[in-house]
Order: sequence, then C-alpha cells, then structure tokens
Amino acid sequence: MSNVKRDDDFKVVINHEEQYSLWPVSRANPRGWKDAGVAGTPEQCVAFIERVTADSSPAKLRQRIEELQG
Repeated sequence: MSNVKRDDDFKVVINHEEQYSLWPVSRANPRGWKDAGVAGTPEQCVAFIERVTADSSPAKLRQRIEELQG
C-alpha cells in the first residue's frame, strides 16, 4: 500500500479466519479477503473493528481453545 494517501477512503475487509483489516476502497481486495460492509475514514473503520471484535485471534485458534476448555 505504498501509494495510499491519508485522505483516501478505506473499507474493512475480513478473511476466512474472521480477522479484520483496513484496505483502500480504490484497490481490489487482497486474495482471500472480502468486504465486511463498512467504509470510511481509517478512524471509522478501526472503530467498527473494535466494536465487532472482542478477540482478534484466528477463528481456528478460538475454536480450539473453546474445545480444550470445555
């Protein structure tokens, strides 16, 4: 993302492990990532991610921990 400017619009993308990231709206999603349905400033995108993710660990790891605990 070397040519991304601070004032570019961003979107939130999510991968198969339920991990979120910011990505420039003007670029195609990286392989394995899809739109999470939120776009805006970096601050708005981060605020969304913080609201929806209590744990940013990969889904497989969270599932395995749950299995071991119970």
